[in-house]
Amino acid sequence: MLVHVLLYDAGQDSEGIHSLELSGQTVVLMFENRDDADRYAGLLEAQDFPTPTVEALDREEIELFCREAGYEARFVSDGFVPKSDDERLMLAPPSANRDVANWQEPDQEPTQGQGLPSKDDSDSSIQDLDDVRRRLEGLL
Repeated sequence: MLVHVLLYDAGQDSEGIHSLELSGQTVVLMFENRDDADRYAGLLEAQDFPTPTVEALDREEIELFCREAGYEARFVSDGFVPKSDDERLMLAPPSANRDVANWQEPDQEPTQGQGLPSKDDSDSSIQDLDDVRRRLEGLL
């Protein structure tokens, strides 16, 4: 099943996936509906956040990437109705975003727009990242 995720610098070495910090966990949103993903991206842009690209990718690949990266993947179904403050952030980004000027630095806390690990990480991390990147690129 294809889901829609928000990517920054798609296809570049600095590629990153949009994430949220919810209850101490880094969360990647997977939108069932493209329009919901486009709307969320527009809300980010309205807050002067870098504009992400909406990409349709295989849900299992995103979930695998999230497990390997220590993130939580959350599915935002068509017609999703939030039941908590955290779930409201799955429909509209928080009014305050963290500084993302250096979102690629591996020692920075997870933030919205957290980058995939940089090429300067350990050899095993690089290999893991390259494997995930190849799988994601194969879906595009």
